[in-house]
Amino acid sequence: MEDDSTVTPHLVMSQWVIYDHPRDFPDKYMMRRWEIREPGVMQMTDDIALANTLEEIRLSVPPGLFCLERFKDDDPCIVEVWL
Repeated sequence: MEDDSTVTPHLVMSQWVIYDHPRDFPDKYMMRRWEIREPGVMQMTDDIALANTLEEIRLSVPPGLFCLERFKDDDPCIVEVWL
């Protein structure tokens, strides 16, 4: 029988994506949390924040995160990603 103390739990990393007036909230900026379960495997969560301006939505970013600019191939409504 395997000793459970030697099993490494699966780690989940969160990223917060800021969107500029996405289809589901066309009148707002939205920030949504995604879970990265393993390389290339992301799962959308129900954790969101809404605001009227980009400056306001950035106030909802959890402290201690680092901002990445969007990649050129990202959906056009993606403003930035916070890790």
